[in-house]
Amino acid sequence: MRALWNKTMKSIYDWCMNLMYGKYALPTLCAISFIESSFFPIPPDLFLIPLILARRTEAFKIALYTTIASVLGGLFGYFIGYFLYDTVGITILNFFHYTQKFEEFRHLYNDYGAWIVFIAGLTPFPYKIITIASGVTHLNLVVFTVASVIARGMRFFLIAVLLWKYGTPMKTYIEKNLGWLSVAFVVLLIGGFAVLKFI
Repeated sequence: MRALWNKTMKSIYDWCMNLMYGKYALPTLCAISFIESSFFPIPPDLFLIPLILARRTEAFKIALYTTIASVLGGLFGYFIGYFLYDTVGITILNFFHYTQKFEEFRHLYNDYGAWIVFIAGLTPFPYKIITIASGVTHLNLVVFTVASVIARGMRFFLIAVLLWKYGTPMKTYIEKNLGWLSVAFVVLLIGGFAVLKFI
């Protein structure tokens, strides 16, 4: 079972690496970063890391583009919540099984809106839920945008700095430990959604 998992993860990793060497790698990453901020379940880090490993000299450019795309996607999610909550927004929240507790969560924005956006943008917590919630609760758009830029920028530029500085050994380490690292990634992803159950 473990061997099958490692082989599967290696195939996915190789596919990502091959994709990231292509001429459409950066636009693909930007598209993923944009849609992840409003409805796509897979974080852009999964594609950001192999792209930077493939193009270390462009690490900070890639992080900048990823940040911009993610924040723009966050604004898209905000406007879904602001204008389309009763149709599109509620559908997305239903998909992530968050609708029932959403009303209880809304009041937190009165005092902690900026911090909620910042934490969600920086951690594995589902950022898309927060972008929509921010629109529904009419969180100040400037506050939302600034918090998103800082959080997403810190997250993606930290990855860029580490891979730019330690790219070759980091790539070797990732490839050598791909099995358990992929498990850790899945656990973090699921954990982000699980946190929603306790809010």
